[in-house]
Amino acid sequence: MSRLSAAELLSAADELADLLTDAVDGGASVGFLAPLGRAEAADWWRGRAEAVAAGELAVWAARTGGRVTGTVGLAFPGRPNSRHRAEVVKLMVHRDGRGQGLGRRLLATAEHAAAAAGVTLLHLDTETGSPAESLYRSAGWTRAGAIPDYAATPEGALHATTIFYKHVGPAVPPG
Repeated sequence: MSRLSAAELLSAADELADLLTDAVDGGASVGFLAPLGRAEAADWWRGRAEAVAAGELAVWAARTGGRVTGTVGLAFPGRPNSRHRAEVVKLMVHRDGRGQGLGRRLLATAEHAAAAAGVTLLHLDTETGSPAESLYRSAGWTRAGAIPDYAATPEGALHATTIFYKHVGPAVPPG
């Protein structure tokens, strides 16, 4: 598993696009509607390079057999009052690689990197009732609540989203 620089992200955009289209084709609610074309998915990944270069986004890719089989990101807010937190984004595992602990390893990588960067609070959202929800619970994340009709599935149906958070690293005293 490796953290991608902006140049590496650009170089891997087509492989990352394959992963993203697989997730959407598999019904994952990751912000896109079906059908998602490979070119559109690759363009989306290329559009993240500037944020990676600026340190606003960190992206890790896992490879199996020379191909990207999973990814996770951390989005860092730029506001002074929120620098203690980050959002876990786009945790995806290719359908061929699921059930082998890769999602848990990706999540742990993001958690450890966040703590090492001085982040003390992580948050994320996921489709209510999805397999990802079970992963987060079993990894020690706390359910904050659910928002009905928050996002659409790749087919366009609205569904609830569950918000989770987790404290990582040492607590920072106020002030």
